[in-house]
Order: sequence, then structure tokens, then C-alpha cells
Amino acid sequence: MNNWLRTVAVALLITSGVSGLQAQEQKKTENQEAEYTRVITQRADKIVVTLGIADQEKAAKVRDIIANQYRSLNDLQEEKKAKVRSLKEEAGNDKATVEAKMKKVEEAQDKKISKLHDKYISKLSKELNEEQVAKVKDGMTFNVLPITYKGYLEMLPSLTEKQKAQILAYLTEAREHAIDAESAEKKHWWFGKYKGRINNYLVAEGIDTKTAREIWEKKLKERQQAK
Repeated sequence: MNNWLRTVAVALLITSGVSGLQAQEQKKTENQEAEYTRVITQRADKIVVTLGIADQEKAAKVRDIIANQYRSLNDLQEEKKAKVRSLKEEAGNDKATVEAKMKKVEEAQDKKISKLHDKYISKLSKELNEEQVAKVKDGMTFNVLPITYKGYLEMLPSLTEKQKAQILAYLTEAREHAIDAESAEKKHWWFGKYKGRINNYLVAEGIDTKTAREIWEKKLKERQQAK
């Protein structure tokens, strides 16, 4: 009887310990989720402030749309990471199999992101005008588009209207990709890619971008030193 009681007691202790660990893990997950929610809500709030929305209820709605987009993009990224880990474990050292499956994962991810992108822009467009939607996109991409476009205009003051329009079109396309990117690094990567296209376009137009950039950067340096 005593042995039986001891066995039961040990079992209860083990069960209690497991339950305690599970509770700790759950609490940790809840804390991480709360912190993530705080971060993306704060990030969305900073963007909404730039939109000039007087109606506080509407402002909160737009903030939630933006914050939920950050969350949805993150969820897709985590889902992709899990799939990549799984396929690598299954394929082992078979690089060809890994690459083939990775391509399928990437294609599926691109389709999901594209669908999410369209829904997001649609939701924003129901609440905001075109200029405000553009500001949201700029806010999600560190204002790289307006800053870079302004830089081109200062660096190349003799640009024609057609050339200006093409530069803006390239930067706008880059921003469309960048708002869906999973990290700051990848967002900047997209702009870097399109800056390369802009450079090729300007060279084809007969513009010496290398010399123009050197002169412009020298002027910027002189301005900073004069402050």
C-alpha cells in the first residue's frame, strides 16, 4: 500500500511539474505576443499621425488595418520558415530536392503575399484617399521613395519631365514590393534593385550619373560641414 501511495505521489509531482512548465511556456508566449502587438500598434500609430485624420474612430480603424497587415505578413513569414525547416529535415543532404521544393515554397509564398497585398490596399482605399494611401506605403518603407526621388532631382536638376516621371515610376514599383518585405534589409534591397534600373535608364538617356553623383555628394558633404 505504501509503495502504491509513493508511486501515486511521484506521478502527481511529475504531472504537476509538467503542468508548471507548460504554464510557464504559455505565459512566455502570451508575453511575447503582447509585446509584438504593442510594437506593431506603435509602428502603425506613427504612420497614422502623418495622415491628418481628424476622426479618432477612423484613425483607430486605419491603425488597426496597418497593424494587422504587419501581423499577417509576419505570420506568412513564420509559416514559410517552418516549411523550409521541415523540407530540409526531410530531404537531408539531397540539395536538388531541397532546391526544387524551396522553389515551390517561394512560389506559394509569393501568391499568398500578392493576395494579401491586394486586400490590404483595398481596405486602406476604402478609408483613405490616394495621397493618404501613398503616405501609408511611405511610412511602411521608411520614406525611401520621397527621399530618394528628391535626391535624384537635386543631383540631376536638368532632368526632363519624362525622365522625372520614369524615375518616380521605378521608385513607386519598388515601394509596392517593399511594403510586403519581411525586414528593413529586404525593403532597402528592393529599392536598391530599382535604383540599378534607374541608373541604367539614365545612362541610356545619355546622362553621366557617376560624375553627377560625385558632384552632388561633394555638395552634401560641404553642407554638412557648414552646419
